Amino acid sequence: MTAVAALPPKGRIRQAQEAVILRAAERVFARRGFSGATVADIAAEAALPKSTVHYYFGTKEALHRAVLDDILALWLEGTEAIRPEAEPHEALAAYVRHKMQLSAERPDASRVFANELLHGAPQIDDALRGGLRALVHEKAAVVDAWIAAGRMAPVDSTHLFFTVWAMTQTYADFAPQVAAVLGCHTPLPAAEQRRASTHVERFVLRACGLSAPDSPPHDLQGPIR
Repeated sequence: MTAVAALPPKGRIRQAQEAVILRAAERVFARRGFSGATVADIAAEAALPKSTVHYYFGTKEALHRAVLDDILALWLEGTEAIRPEAEPHEALAAYVRHKMQLSAERPDASRVFANELLHGAPQIDDALRGGLRALVHEKAAVVDAWIAAGRMAPVDSTHLFFTVWAMTQTYADFAPQVAAVLGCHTPLPAAEQRRASTHVERFVLRACGLSAPDSPPHDLQGPIR
């Protein structure tokens, strides 16, 4: 039985309502920023009464933090592929594909997070210095072990993550610029998304001394939640 299925009916309703509010808040915060967004805007976007938003999250500040936490958790799911026993080629490719897929399907999430960081990370600094820092150190140690075993070329394992984040999130944060240069509109057409994802994947793998696939550009995986 899944965790969701195990919840009582009221628990499932609450979880569904919170998910709707979080996604609506993500869209509103991406368009208007924290200062410009209001709880009324978010309630309207979610098609729910303003009182419902307050009931589940209390204040705009608490809702904003919940959105940031949700985004960070979603981004970090992709690091699960980076395990000591995994093949470096497969693990890093899977991580890049996950991040590129998020940029394609959840661009507002990246923009909300980038805006928080541009303002000095006032709400999420503790999470960055705590859980995120610990996770990156853990995964960098895996990469270092692969390097020591001769399974991939020497790279700065910590900065490898910064590089992947920068390369993948640019397709969300600077989507209008990418689209303008490519001569299309946002969101990018599926063919351009595949082209971008394949390019970033191959670039990262080759930088790590790993073989890049010679097959045609892959399709994106199933929808991100």
